[in-house]
Amino acid sequence: QVQLDESGGGLVQAGWSLRLSCAASGDTFTISRMGWYRQVPGNQRELVASITSGSGITNYADSVKGRFTISRDNAKNTVYLQMNSLKPEDSAVYYCNALIIRFYIDYNEESNYWGQGTQVTVSS
Repeated sequence: QVQLDESGGGLVQAGWSLRLSCAASGDTFTISRMGWYRQVPGNQRELVASITSGSGITNYADSVKGRFTISRDNAKNTVYLQMNSLKPEDSAVYYCNALIIRFYIDYNEESNYWGQGTQVTVSS
């Protein structure tokens, strides 16, 4: 089991910056990848950025490339999302995600864990 505790959301003006934090606890050694997703009412939850636990490979949604940066502090079991040049369309509830992949002989099992979500609102 993994628990995720998010912080850092808020209300900012367009062009400003925010940093989200996600602290993981529990069986953190089993985490394969951590990421940030976001969701607005009526839409599906979408991946914003992710980072693998081993090699630290990052992945970003096209809409945030060049503006957002995901990073991690392994000693603190914490993942960050630095969001710069924020736009009103970045407004959403942001969720931290931990993906655990368990490898068996002939199949893999994936488990997703989610934080409670933190609201980010960008005014124009």
